[in-house]
Amino acid sequence: MDVLSLTRMPSFLKPEIPNCTSQCKRSLGHSSHVRVSTRFHRQLALTHKVLDEIPLSDTFAWNNLIHTHLSNRDPGGALSIYHHMMMRGACPDRRTLPRVLTASRICGDLFLGKQLHGQAIKLGFFDEHYVITALIEIYGRLDGIEAGKWLFDKSPRRNSVAWTMILKLYLMENKPDLAINVFYQMVELNARIDSVVLITAAGACGLLKSVEHGRRVHDVARKFRLESDILVSNSLLKMQIDCQRMEDARGFFNQMTTKDVISWTEIICGYVKKGEFNEALKLFRKMNMDGIKPDSLSVSSVLPACARTVAHKNGKEIHGYSLRNGMDNNLIVQNATTDMYAKSGLVDYALKVFERMKKRDVISWTVMILGFSLHGKGELGVELFCRMEKDQRVEADQFTYAAVLHCCTAACMVEEGKFYFNCIKEPNITHYALMVSLLARACLFDEARAFMEEHHIERHAEVLRALLDGCWMHHRRNIGKQVFEQLCDLEPLDAENYVLLSNWYSDNGKWDLVDKLRETIMSMGSKPKKAYSWIEFQNKVHVFGTGDISHPRSERIYTELQCLMKKVNAEAQRPASGFSFHGVDAERECIQIGHSEMLALSFGLIFTQPGATIRITKNLRMCRGCHDSTKLVSKIVEREIIIKDPNCFHHFKDGFCSCRDFW
Repeated sequence: MDVLSLTRMPSFLKPEIPNCTSQCKRSLGHSSHVRVSTRFHRQLALTHKVLDEIPLSDTFAWNNLIHTHLSNRDPGGALSIYHHMMMRGACPDRRTLPRVLTASRICGDLFLGKQLHGQAIKLGFFDEHYVITALIEIYGRLDGIEAGKWLFDKSPRRNSVAWTMILKLYLMENKPDLAINVFYQMVELNARIDSVVLITAAGACGLLKSVEHGRRVHDVARKFRLESDILVSNSLLKMQIDCQRMEDARGFFNQMTTKDVISWTEIICGYVKKGEFNEALKLFRKMNMDGIKPDSLSVSSVLPACARTVAHKNGKEIHGYSLRNGMDNNLIVQNATTDMYAKSGLVDYALKVFERMKKRDVISWTVMILGFSLHGKGELGVELFCRMEKDQRVEADQFTYAAVLHCCTAACMVEEGKFYFNCIKEPNITHYALMVSLLARACLFDEARAFMEEHHIERHAEVLRALLDGCWMHHRRNIGKQVFEQLCDLEPLDAENYVLLSNWYSDNGKWDLVDKLRETIMSMGSKPKKAYSWIEFQNKVHVFGTGDISHPRSERIYTELQCLMKKVNAEAQRPASGFSFHGVDAERECIQIGHSEMLALSFGLIFTQPGATIRITKNLRMCRGCHDSTKLVSKIVEREIIIKDPNCFHHFKDGFCSCRDFW
């Protein structure tokens, strides 16, 4: 009788019947709420009848009901069952309270958790491992890690589950350094080290990007002979990748006795993040050859490696694989596929994938809107954003607004850009830079300056470079010189700023100042980036540098290009060069016919089929002369030429470019 009085249900535990009913009304609509309410109360009456028939001594049945509600993501239902259990006078056991504590944690009810804590003490369950862990978790999550740690320190018994919970709570509060300290404390006290503890500690090392901590955790895994555990080995692999030790990660991967789809996905993802796309694609092929079937995460991880002009064929193959293996309705794969096509130059394919999607999230819309901006179709991107706004299930975030501002900039839609900028609740420096770029491209330099002063962003390099873009497009050399000097003052150790200023001087024929700046750049121990362009032909990538004569077909390439330039010069006067992003020496010593993109274009015209689209990638921005010449070439040869530079895709066709000469 004394025990039953202690276990009687307190008044704070009430079943959530009204809320459940209101949720049913909202989900099924007003017209059907009477029918739903009647059905609900019938089900509730039936449930109560069943509960009343459960013997008081059958704690297993009560626990099973509570567990079922938790498994079905119904913590309120679990609490209602516990309420009924207490009202009947049934006595909970050591398995009951952890589940009820979990339900109260999910409901965010710390007060209820404290009451259950008192109940655990009264019933003598406080020294039970799972009760302690559940209490540590509810305090740590709802009252802060220090509350959970205090309870952990006061606990009479500590097992590996409780230790692991403390590590996880520190990681949840973004305190990986404290998590590692707890792990070392655990090792010193000879606490039981299991695979879950090691996985958590490896995750902390990855967040810290600490090679030293990573090695120590790895040593502990070897000491306890857990290195061969597939879950542990995958975590150690990811840890090395997160610590940016790809060589060590690859060596460890090669030595793993057992590899699963997660192992392969991690190493592929690591190479993609590092920019070693070809190696990622090789591993993806080897994964298939070794009999490991890629899943949706594997496919979505490797697709960014195909988001390049030269790899669009690989992207198509992987897209085909996803279709054959039933991944065509997986949202993550669809988003990655759309992004891949947009960034590999096939924006029409991207739009087809997007339009066939049955469900779209904010990432889907953002990827497609940004894809339109990359291909000079800003108006279509703005139209798509308007479509998205009509979908009440999707809310634009800062990335979506950045994407639509990109579209406004590409299409020079000033008023629309101002409107969308004002919709952003907390704009960041990227949004400010995009607005400055939009105003500068529209030749509204006074307004751009006023905008910068109003928002106090004159000392941000990203904003100054956005203003510089407009100066470059509209030949505003005086303003451009001022911006160059501001950039050099702001970032005195960035050699690229001096390269830009040197190119400005060279464009104006001030070679004495060019030579002085060249000495400055060399004294900084830096070299300007060299311009390279590449083109894929018959599954081989051909790379050209400025003035390059190393290609086996160089003589024929230059001969073809010279003949082509004669036709171009007959069409129009030789375009002005403009100050560009090439290295100073390359611009000074090499005539336009030797620029890397023109050599790649000549190669493409010689070796690809007549009428086929030519696809070229360049690592630096196209100079104005090459841009204007390529427009005329597309008209002369009657072929579409696509050149991707760091800013956008240039679709040259019939003498016009998709960028409208704003890039």
